[in-house]
Amino acid sequence: MRIWLFIAVINGGLAVLCGAFAAHGLSSRLAPDAIGIFETGARYHMYHALAIGLAAPLCSGPASRQARMAAALFLAGIVLFSGSLYLLALTGAHMLGFVTPFGGLAFVAGWLLLALAALRLP
Repeated sequence: MRIWLFIAVINGGLAVLCGAFAAHGLSSRLAPDAIGIFETGARYHMYHALAIGLAAPLCSGPASRQARMAAALFLAGIVLFSGSLYLLALTGAHMLGFVTPFGGLAFVAGWLLLALAALRLP
């Protein structure tokens, strides 16, 4: 539980930094559509940092297996979805776009596992 909470908090801070970087550091360097892509990555990064934090307390007890898997999928989604959007916005390399849906699928699978974890609670 402690490790997943730590990972959640670090990712929350990183998401804030990415959002601030988009708003203040990139606004004069990137086109508005690229800024929007970067901000979408930061928004989903924050949502899923919070989701990891939601899963963390469930990582002990009857729902621990599902909660740990959900947290791992949320982290994978952050790397794949948000990471690919960050790189796409910064580099313009559209070939990175094939990675983004895998991150989205990881997010959805994480939410489904978190739902199963909730059903396992007494």
